[in-house]
Amino acid sequence: MARVLVSPLSWGLGHASRDIPIIRELKRHGHDVTVAACGGAFELLKKECPDCSHMYLEDYPAPYSSTKYFLPKFFANIPKLLQYLAKEKKMFNSVLAKNKYDLIISDNRLGIYSKEIPSVFITHQLRFSVPYYIRPLETVSEYVNAYLYADFDRIVVPSNKPGANCISGKLCKSERKIMNEKAYYSGILSTARKLNVAQNLDYLFIISGPEPQRTKLERIILEQAGNLSGKKIVLLGKPKENFEKHPDADTVVKSYVSDTEKNMLMNRAKFIISRSGYTTMMDIAELGKTRGLFISTPGQTEQEYLSDYYEKKGWFFSKNQYELNLSKDVKEAKKYSGFPAFPKSDDNVKRLYKDVFAVYLD
Repeated sequence: MARVLVSPLSWGLGHASRDIPIIRELKRHGHDVTVAACGGAFELLKKECPDCSHMYLEDYPAPYSSTKYFLPKFFANIPKLLQYLAKEKKMFNSVLAKNKYDLIISDNRLGIYSKEIPSVFITHQLRFSVPYYIRPLETVSEYVNAYLYADFDRIVVPSNKPGANCISGKLCKSERKIMNEKAYYSGILSTARKLNVAQNLDYLFIISGPEPQRTKLERIILEQAGNLSGKKIVLLGKPKENFEKHPDADTVVKSYVSDTEKNMLMNRAKFIISRSGYTTMMDIAELGKTRGLFISTPGQTEQEYLSDYYEKKGWFFSKNQYELNLSKDVKEAKKYSGFPAFPKSDDNVKRLYKDVFAVYLD
């Protein structure tokens, strides 16, 4: 039995969520899995993977702003972020001094690796999307990423390969040979599963992502949800809390639901309203949902790019959260086709284990 450490970034719940299929596949093969995380990611994986060992390991604060001006704050915080990375690496070296692992899997945590132990990095961004006025920096970002990922043996990209129907668009495409040699395109990795249930829920709202923008979206949604007729459930994405409220006869607000219950609700939903976070996009693709409205986190260039990319493809409609008019926007969103069919997560994670992880574990 091999020992594996899995460590997701805590900026929202997306990184932890997409690691759940990987953790379950590792456990299915009889491996001992330790999850090292903090914040909401730690709470989520404690609930969803109770048969693992759990270690609280701090990462670094998300550099998101209460305004839409993410990039200026991000660049201003780079020196501080580098300090956090050095601190994270030092803390992880202390962990490795006390514990032995056969494989390290890091989901976007750049300090979680070892030069002596096979280390795998998970990311769907081999390059970053930036505003048009600094577009040359996209190419620069490929070189920066190649440098930052240099100490990892493999890079797992949870996306289908670049092409006309690629779910992550240009984000997963690199012109750097060294990146392409390490990259493994696993296809989507989602905990969602298609169920044979009636679609009897008119609207499901999934509010997620890092603060303070998660709370801002919560306020906007709760103000406007009553303008839509039909049965509605609002998921707030607060795994540390446990409450349920009923603002009106047709609306239920839940602080947090288990992965199983969320899957059921997504299957039941006729229409989904959510951030355009990549993990949620994989869930929607897994379930073959064709009706939805996406709201990118202001200033988060990845989500803004995906929203624009999906809209141009004719797949889904998106709207800025500060211009949101649910009654009007839902009508517009119903004109779009939804994602094309993608290979499903069960097959993808089995192939990922065989092609990548088994090389180090079996």
